[in-house]
Amino acid sequence: MSQSLRCLDPADGKHPHNMMLPPPYFMLNILVDTGSSNFAVAAAAHPFITHFFNTALSSTYESTGRAVAVRYTQGNWEGELGTDHVLIPSIPGTLTINIAAILSSEGFFLPGVNWQGILGLAYPLLARPDSSVEPFFNSVVRQTGIPDVFSLQMCGAGLSASTTADPAGGSLVMGGVEPTLYSGSMWYTPIKEEWYYQVEVLKLEVGDQNLNLDCKEYNMDKAIVDSGTTLLRLPVNVFNSVVEAISRTSLIQDFSSGFWGGTKLACWLKGETPWRFFPKLSIYLRATNTSQSFKITILPQLYIQPITDVEGTLDCFRFGISSSANGLVIGATVMEGFYVVFDRAEKRVGFAVSKCAVNGGIAVSEISGPFSSADVASDCAAGGLLKEPLLWVISYALMAVCAVVLLILLLLLVLPCRRRNRSGEITDESSLVRHRIK
Repeated sequence: MSQSLRCLDPADGKHPHNMMLPPPYFMLNILVDTGSSNFAVAAAAHPFITHFFNTALSSTYESTGRAVAVRYTQGNWEGELGTDHVLIPSIPGTLTINIAAILSSEGFFLPGVNWQGILGLAYPLLARPDSSVEPFFNSVVRQTGIPDVFSLQMCGAGLSASTTADPAGGSLVMGGVEPTLYSGSMWYTPIKEEWYYQVEVLKLEVGDQNLNLDCKEYNMDKAIVDSGTTLLRLPVNVFNSVVEAISRTSLIQDFSSGFWGGTKLACWLKGETPWRFFPKLSIYLRATNTSQSFKITILPQLYIQPITDVEGTLDCFRFGISSSANGLVIGATVMEGFYVVFDRAEKRVGFAVSKCAVNGGIAVSEISGPFSSADVASDCAAGGLLKEPLLWVISYALMAVCAVVLLILLLLLVLPCRRRNRSGEITDESSLVRHRIK
């Protein structure tokens, strides 16, 4: 989902809130991403964006002189860190915010997207180049005193995964919760760790069928709520089990493996929809009362996603679930069914049925509970991998150890070679170690 922010001096793109702004303010459309922590905007021309933030023309942008690079599941960018002033609707005054000026990128800006930047709303631990860079929302809370809570309603993108520009929709509420955007009760799950919004998944159901996997498999590495990820991403073993269960439950037999793998579309004659052939999918999350759980359910309208057919003669669909090598990700495929509250003050994430999660007059999401969690482990997230920053430290330490060992090996191998060179038999140029290094 993208939202619009007003910034002083130049830069605009998905779900805009159009409004007239007095000079020198310009509209920016940005992708709202709860899976990263940098606020970054395009600061150089790119073939897939219509305009960019020209820092040289800004009277308020100040560079810090620090380089920054961020890599995502898809795409990456590099640029420089700076600060600038930002205006947010309904929050008085201007805020001074850390902002990264994107100077080059690969696979980040894509054809047909209507945004020019990204707003990372995760914790400082994920900020790049390090956690000393205060993330956007941390700055907002510190400078305004609003509650440390924000909430998201994502509307439309998954229900129409067209390559054309998305229609306006969705809300980012800073400082609290907007009751008019959801129906029924709000259900909360604890935040396990404050880096990503890491939660604890207890089990998955396809239709009424429990996958019966060890709950640690759902949380292998981590399970996070990430608005910047398009699909529902599942650890490989979980993904294979889900596909097998859907194949068994679906009324369609012998479905192409390319469809499940995301390389092929499934098409029907125009006007036909395949949703009646597929089951519901439910994710059980641990409740704040840890002896209980609740389940969020999406109908196939959310994970069997329509794609505009070029010929216009067929209605084609993609599979909105993929396998993941780095944990379970509750992405837009699921989040579009719910109004999601990131209550950082109470270390919890809340889910309620979104009022915009409707397709053809039918609600495409459900939520229910409480259920007993006595049949699962007391801590399904235990045994996961270490956090990324710590992994980097360990990696560098191991690299240093390897360098020392390699140096010793070089000395042991090269020195004898040099002694033998006196007789003309072996030279450094022909040594095995040297050529292996090349």
